Amino acid sequence: MPEASDTQSILRQNLMDAGCDQEMVQRCAALAGEERTAEVLRILSRHRRTLLDTVHQREKQIDCLDYLVYKLKKEQSMEE
Repeated sequence: MPEASDTQSILRQNLMDAGCDQEMVQRCAALAGEERTAEVLRILSRHRRTLLDTVHQREKQIDCLDYLVYKLKKEQSMEE
């Protein structure tokens, strides 16, 4: 089983890998150290929603590009 300091390091690294900024990493680590898990979960849930919103926004942009490519190819084939 990892020691407390290892657990903190793992937590911090995981938060950074999840795209959390330094302030959020510090806040979550401090709250986790105080065993305020419910607050950490709220912060992580909010961050997850933000990331998911970004994914959805990017998906819409990809859909727009796909449609544009489709239309251009269709016009090109009609001209040939």
